[in-house]
Amino acid sequence: MSNLILFDEPTIRTSLLPFTFTRPVAGIRIGIQTLAEKWADVLNQTPSFLTESYLQTKFPQQPGTDNLYVNAAVCPNSTLVERLRQLQPNESLLTSGGLLLALRTPHTATNASQLPDLPQHSIAFSEGFRSLTIIRHVWDIFVENGDQIRADFARITAGRQSAPITDPFTRCYAPENIFVEEGATIRAATLNAEGGPIYIGRDATISEGTVMIGPFALGEGSTVNWGGKMRSNTTIGPGCKVGGEVGNSIFLGYSNKAHDGFLGNSVIGEWCNLGANVNNSNLKNDYSNVKLHSYATGQLEDTGRIFCGLMMGDFTKAGISTMFNTGTVVGVSANVFGGGFQPKHIPSFSWGGADSGFAPYRIDKALQVAREAFSRRNLEFDAVEEAILRHVFNNERVRE
Repeated sequence: MSNLILFDEPTIRTSLLPFTFTRPVAGIRIGIQTLAEKWADVLNQTPSFLTESYLQTKFPQQPGTDNLYVNAAVCPNSTLVERLRQLQPNESLLTSGGLLLALRTPHTATNASQLPDLPQHSIAFSEGFRSLTIIRHVWDIFVENGDQIRADFARITAGRQSAPITDPFTRCYAPENIFVEEGATIRAATLNAEGGPIYIGRDATISEGTVMIGPFALGEGSTVNWGGKMRSNTTIGPGCKVGGEVGNSIFLGYSNKAHDGFLGNSVIGEWCNLGANVNNSNLKNDYSNVKLHSYATGQLEDTGRIFCGLMMGDFTKAGISTMFNTGTVVGVSANVFGGGFQPKHIPSFSWGGADSGFAPYRIDKALQVAREAFSRRNLEFDAVEEAILRHVFNNERVRE
């Protein structure tokens, strides 16, 4: 198989901000795995990345003499994978709308905008286009999450035996749809997988009184606190602590919502913390479509959906009892607190709240908090991580 490189299609990358401020598109988690992990599994090779230049130190491109550039926003399926295996050198695969899905080439691109200009014979992927899942907008992450949990569950658990659930006080509905990795702990919980599978990662913990409805995924080392109400189509990434009520939402990883409060139809980045009684609205009182801040236009744009909650970038914190309005976008490393509903867009490195106003968050203080967050997980916040945050502070936040 050709050398796998996952590329950020520029328009899609912009539409997936604030999450792509700090990671390539392939680093987004949807279902059980990130997009990069999915492609690594189905093609049985470790990918590299063609992303923004300031991210390449952490997510480098490793080109070869036979490169397969794959659009990172596309979720793999069997039809597409088979078609990619048939690609010849200098052949590309496009959707009927002209979106580049993949290109096999001996050449190396230094940015994704160069890919269409490389020598290629384009082939339309018309026969399988309707079956493709492409993450074009931030809301697609939670909209497609349930189906991606199902797809990942089938692939990850194929031919494997679940660890047993031995706790006599835990009740399982449709236990054949529940898979538990080794080291997980489950106590006095109700797991209902009748509507979709439940995946419990290695060394995860489900505490007493938890009610969990599938499709649901709990990542490695994550914890659902006592009495947690975990609704369907939800993914909790690795290293998280969650409690209260969570529905149709994704935590990308290493973030906390440890206390009561509702989170629905939302995507939470890494290294975030939601204080006690943080709530978000995910439905307008008049049932009209939710409008969401667009990084492409700088304006509120119609999502075409009546359910849409909170989109929160990495390293952002929300104080106790913070209320987020329907369709709120918060950037990277913001610190939000205070009474009343917060504005629908809070730029990166903002400090304050709706009642007191916002001021710039000092970069030295933001870096100190980020270092502390990493150390609490026994990880190192190194110079590479610092450089990414400094770039967002010095460059990207100006565009917000």
